[in-house]
Order: sequence, then C-alpha cells, then structure tokens
Amino acid sequence: MAQIPQDSGFDNTLSLASDGYQFVRKRQRELQSDIFETRLMLRKVICISGEEASKLFYDEELFERKGVTPGRVNKTLLGEGGVQGLDDEAHRWRKQMFMSMMTPARLKDMKNAMSRHWDDAAIKWETMRDDIVLLDEAEKVIARAVFEWTGVPLEEADVEERTADIAAMIEGAGAVGRDHWRGRSARDRTEKWISDIIEDVRKKKRQVPEGTALYIIANHRDLKGRLMDKGHAAVDLLNILRPTVAIGRFIVFAALALHEHPEMRRKLKAAGDDEIEHFVQEVRRFYPFFPFQMARVRKEFQWRGFTFPKGRKVMLDLHGTNRDPRSWKDPDEFRPERFQEWDESAYNLIPQGGGDHYRNHRCPGEWITIDLMKVAVRKLVSDMDYDIPEQDLEIDLSQMPTAPNSRFIIQNVRTSNLRLAPQH
Repeated sequence: MAQIPQDSGFDNTLSLASDGYQFVRKRQRELQSDIFETRLMLRKVICISGEEASKLFYDEELFERKGVTPGRVNKTLLGEGGVQGLDDEAHRWRKQMFMSMMTPARLKDMKNAMSRHWDDAAIKWETMRDDIVLLDEAEKVIARAVFEWTGVPLEEADVEERTADIAAMIEGAGAVGRDHWRGRSARDRTEKWISDIIEDVRKKKRQVPEGTALYIIANHRDLKGRLMDKGHAAVDLLNILRPTVAIGRFIVFAALALHEHPEMRRKLKAAGDDEIEHFVQEVRRFYPFFPFQMARVRKEFQWRGFTFPKGRKVMLDLHGTNRDPRSWKDPDEFRPERFQEWDESAYNLIPQGGGDHYRNHRCPGEWITIDLMKVAVRKLVSDMDYDIPEQDLEIDLSQMPTAPNSRFIIQNVRTSNLRLAPQH
C-alpha cells in the first residue's frame, strides 16, 4: 500500500484557522495530491475532496459520525444529542422524522411565509434612512417565517433577540474568544427556552397543529418507543430553526452575484423557474458556506491504494468539492447556465453535505434552502429596487462561516412593484 502524502508541521490547527476554506485546497496543490494526512488538535486527520471522495465519505459501512464533531462546534453550532451525531438505524429513524416535514404542501407553506414576511420587511426598508444591512435583515425575515412554519411562538418584540442568538450560534462555530463564548451562551439560552416550550406541548399546556415541526419533534419517540429527552428534542428543533436562518448568507451571496453580474439581474427579471433555480444552484456551488464535514473510520479499508486505519478521522472538503475542476468546467467562474446540463449528482454539489436525504448526512432542509433562495431572488430582481453604496464586499475565507465583510449594505429601497401587487 502507498503512504498517504503528509502535510508538513507537527500540528496544523492554527493553519486551519488562518487558511479557513482554503486549507485543504492549498495543501492539495502543494502536495499534488487530492488526499493527504495532517494533524488537527494533535490528532491525525485524513483530508479528501472531490466527487469520488464524497461517495466514499458517505458510505455508512466505512464511516461513523458519533462523537466526531469537535466539542466547541457542538457547543455553538450543532448542539449535543441531535441527529448529526447519530449513526445507523438510530440516524435513519431520526432523519425520517425530519423528512416527514418536507412534504410539498409544507414546503409551499414555508415559501408563502417567506414571501409575506419579505414583503412586509421591504416596505419597512423603504422608510428607513439608515443603511440596511441585508444579512441582518434577511436573517430576521427568515426567522419570522421559520418560527411561524415550525409552530414555535415568536413575539414581534422578541424577533431581534431570538434572531441575534441564532446568528451568534452560526458565527460562533468557527470562532475563538468572545465570539465563541457568545455563541455558547446563545445556544444555552435558546435550548432552555425551547425545552420549556416542548415540555408545555407534552403537558398539553400549549396547543400546536399536528403537522408542525414543534408538534412532531415534541412527540417523536425513539426506536424503543420512548419520548426523546426534551433537551435533545430542543436541539433537533433548533436543527431546523438555525440552518434555515443561516440561509440569509446564501441570500446575501445571491445579492452579491447580482451586483457583480448585472446582466444576470436583467435576465432574471423575465426568467422562468428553471433559470432562477440554475442561478440559485450556482450561488450555492460558487460561494463558501459550510467548509468541511468530519467522520471516523469504522473499520480499516483501502481506497486508491491508500490505507484508512480504523478510528482515523477523515475530513471532507465541501467547498473544495463544489469547486473541483474534475466535476465543474472553469469552477472558479460564476456560470449559472452550467446547471442546464448538471447530472444532479448527490456527491458533486454538496454545500450542505452529500449523499441521500433519507439515509446519509445530507441536510434535510436543502429543498427549503433552494425554495427560500428562489423567493428572495425573485424579490430582489422583480419586486424591489435599491442602491448599493461603496462598501467592503471582500469575502474573508479565513472566517468560517463567512460573508462579505460589509454584510452587504443597501440603501434607498423602492417597492413600487409590491404596492401594485394584491396585499395580503
């Protein structure tokens, strides 16, 4: 067996923090290999990327996830006891719970909620004299929509605070110092609040419609017929709320793409649904979202002449796979039309993970992501006009997750098209 190429240095945790999304890609170029071994937090990790590597990574007979995610990520982004840390039948059973919410009717409800709350916000933006920070505003719009959709109560007076807490969990995932502890505090506070709501639902103190996520998760039972621990139930309810609010970053990247490619804005005004979706998919492919996923080798095996020892951690480069020239022609160019001929592989477009929605660790909210992005793009190109002042639109790839440095500022919003439309 050949030896896996080795990254230089005794430990490269600090390099991961400084290189961010470019960590794997940079070393692949240096080592001229799409597989290499490094040390992170003093432990050996095999790094891989690309469509074939993605197919390998999501083979459940070879890899497991339980206990793999770094504790600091669980304390901020993912929580403890949620679906991401389960394996085998327990994972599939819990995943089925999530997938039961993704019916066409419920997805349509989510799109409608997003559209209504965006229109309400856009009309308010029209009256604002201060700069409008699109990332912050998009997160609040999505929060209003997803809280409504899940059945979790959210008073208007609490929108700012609850959205800020969820945003802090997202931003704290790859942070150190103050931002990390802010994310931890936000998660503790939010989990406690949602745990109390779940308890009220179970005790019949709060009535919620049966088809909502709150009802389904509060009443979900494991393979032995037991109700989930209410803390774990809170984590999985947050596993709907938090990733949905995170779509605000994709919406900002869509706005950035429209700004950097003004011809797209003109084209999409008269576009059909397919063209809008091609644009959305290219935004998801091109711009950085979630950087990596981790797993652990279940049993020793060989791949491409290399040995993967039992217990070794493996890191799949999501962003690098989305930019892999073996799957994407001219991958560093923004070309929505490439999706006219996309093979719809579950392993080459993986901004939210890959594999099968029902069996693997692919995000169950991927359809919601695409739908909400399409709603936002329609609003941005057809239902409102706005000015974009001078600002810092650079994307810092050392920040995980990242966004334009200015978080995308708009001014002088005009909503004449909304005012001509039927009001809800």
